[in-house]
Amino acid sequence: MVSADWRPSATRDILARRAGLLCAIRTFMHDRGVLEVETPALSHAAATDPNIQSLQSRVHLPQASAAAEVCLHTSPEFPMKRLLAAGLGPIFQVAKVFRDHECGPLHQPEFTMLEWYRPGFDHHRLMDEIAELLQMLGLPAPARSTYRDVFMRHTGLCPHTAPDEALQNRAAELGLVASGADRNLLLDFLFSRTVTPRLPASGALVYAYPVSQAALARIVPSLPPVAERFELFLSGMEIANGFHELGDSVEQRRRFAADNARRASRGLPVMPVDERLLAALDSGLPDCAGAALGVERLLMVLTGSKRIDEVVAFPFARS
Repeated sequence: MVSADWRPSATRDILARRAGLLCAIRTFMHDRGVLEVETPALSHAAATDPNIQSLQSRVHLPQASAAAEVCLHTSPEFPMKRLLAAGLGPIFQVAKVFRDHECGPLHQPEFTMLEWYRPGFDHHRLMDEIAELLQMLGLPAPARSTYRDVFMRHTGLCPHTAPDEALQNRAAELGLVASGADRNLLLDFLFSRTVTPRLPASGALVYAYPVSQAALARIVPSLPPVAERFELFLSGMEIANGFHELGDSVEQRRRFAADNARRASRGLPVMPVDERLLAALDSGLPDCAGAALGVERLLMVLTGSKRIDEVVAFPFARS
């Protein structure tokens, strides 16, 4: 018997909506003078974030004595920042990206990401532009809240000052059994379990993250200090992640090292650092903000779909 899984998992109508969404995104960017670029999907470096796992492969080159170890990119961020440092100005990319250990109703190992960078913008101005993009697509402008406000409202704990023990106790009450979990893991768990489900389904932009969640964002030396990072949530899903981008190569190298230390403590492989990105930051990254947006999840919101399988032609199980 011939298996029926050769057929696409999305309907023709959904695939037409997908094509229309990609066209609308490109028109939105082109109308604002943002240049579309393409960067390699293969990289000699990899994401160091302990929460993101890279797919690894080998490339055999003629005359080479050994195969080159490479990773499929989890985001086009690093080479796009090299383009920014080279003076290309505002840029965007619609790229296939790849992440290991991700498969389920909201995840696929291969998915489509919209990533764009705006020199001269901070994260607040980029949040404005995201609201404009959503409204162009027929969605309402999302509400805005600080991370502290929504976290305290739903957990009773301050994410900036609560002791690790208090976070651990609250996480244990909700079923987290990992002993010795670090602060980032505790914050992520509590946010996903208690905050995300209670954010407005019509849209929420959460900003001013704890410094331990800064990733590649700048830090404001306020009291308490906060990271100039935001995330967009729609219908209970994280849709986009953005930063007022860090341009300090020394601090970026320190964060890569801290990420790899956390990876080692969790028994994860230590990942090669992108030295070309650090060299680009050394040469001067323009003051800019950038965001990465999951195209499939946005399409799920626009079509009322419940599973990512419904908005891609062939999910991994049918690839």
